[in-house]
Amino acid sequence: MVAVPTDPVRVLLVDDDPLVRAGLRIMLSGDDRIEVVGGAGDGSEVAAAVAEHRPDVVLMDVRMPGVDGITATEGLRGGAPVGEGARPQVIVLTTFDADATVVRALRAGAAGYLLKHTEPERIVESVLRAAAGEPVLSPGVARALMDRVAGEDPAERSEAPTRRERARRRLELLTEREREVAEAVTAGLSNAEIAERLYMSMGTVKSHVSSALAKLDLTGRVQLALLTHDARSED
Repeated sequence: MVAVPTDPVRVLLVDDDPLVRAGLRIMLSGDDRIEVVGGAGDGSEVAAAVAEHRPDVVLMDVRMPGVDGITATEGLRGGAPVGEGARPQVIVLTTFDADATVVRALRAGAAGYLLKHTEPERIVESVLRAAAGEPVLSPGVARALMDRVAGEDPAERSEAPTRRERARRRLELLTEREREVAEAVTAGLSNAEIAERLYMSMGTVKSHVSSALAKLDLTGRVQLALLTHDARSED
C-alpha cells in the first residue's frame, strides 16, 4: 500500500517527444495526488527545469538526441541540490527491458525504471512510491539485471574485479548490523520482512537503512542493493 501524500507529488516530465509528454501529463493529471509542474525536451534542460519547478519526481526518458537521460540523472542525483530544493527522485523511462542502459541508470542514482508501455496505474503508483523514498524497481529485480549485464557486457566483466574491491572497502564503513540489513535489502525484503528476519523493530530497520545510505553516500535502497551485489560478485 502506497502512503497517501499530504500534498500532491510534483512531477517533471522529460522526453524529446512532445506527444509522449502530453500523454503522460493527461494520464498523471487524472490523479489528484499528483501535479505535473513542467516538462523538458532534452537532458540539457533538466537542471534549469528542476530549479524552476522544484519537482519531487522526474520522469526521465533515457534516449534523447542531445544530453541523454542517464547523464542528466547523474547530474541531478550526484551533484549538489539544484536551487533551494532537495534532489528529486528520478524514474527513467525506456523502451528496452533488462539491458545495460537500465543498469547504468540505476548506478547513476535513479530510483527505478519503467517501460513506456507500462499500465497507467503502475506509473501512478511508481511516482507515489518514488516520492515516498521507496524503490520503484525491487532490489531483487535490480540484482537480476546486474547478473545479466555482467554476463553479457564485456565492459562490465572487465570492471568487475575493481568494482568488487571498491564495494567491499566501502561496506567496511558499516556496522555489522547495518551490513546484515544491507544484505536483506539486496535480497529484496521489505522493512517488515527485514524486521521479522533480524528480530528488529520497523523503526530500527529504517534507522539502519538511513544510516547505511548516509555513510555510503547513496541515494536509495536500489543503489545499496547494487553496491552489496558488487561486493559479493566473483570473477
